[in-house]
Amino acid sequence: MRILLDTHIFLWFISGDTRLSNNVRDAIREPDNEVYLSAVSIWETIVKYQSGKLPLPEHPGTYLPKQRDLHQIVSLALDESSVAQLAKLPPLHRDPFDRMLICQALQNGLTIATVDAVVRAYQVSVI
Repeated sequence: MRILLDTHIFLWFISGDTRLSNNVRDAIREPDNEVYLSAVSIWETIVKYQSGKLPLPEHPGTYLPKQRDLHQIVSLALDESSVAQLAKLPPLHRDPFDRMLICQALQNGLTIATVDAVVRAYQVSVI
């Protein structure tokens, strides 16, 4: 399986948060799965950190890539073809970060790991 982590899933995973289901945790750890973290999630986390809404143990510019590498999660860049998917996306979700993750999942054939019910309303594979 090729999995794109929603931002909250990545943060729960690296912090050991109990809100992360065993099913998703196991899927992330499964060596046969390809697990991705979007540059969009890094952007979202930095915005929330800078606004004071998200405390982190270190500055996100170093902490997030370090954690991604530590857990062997692949960085997924935001490219033009993924952004172009936005024109086809119905306006069900208001969060621009989540909308871009949905676009990336659609463009790249990825399954999104999320608990966001609105993301689940799109025609995208979700765990």
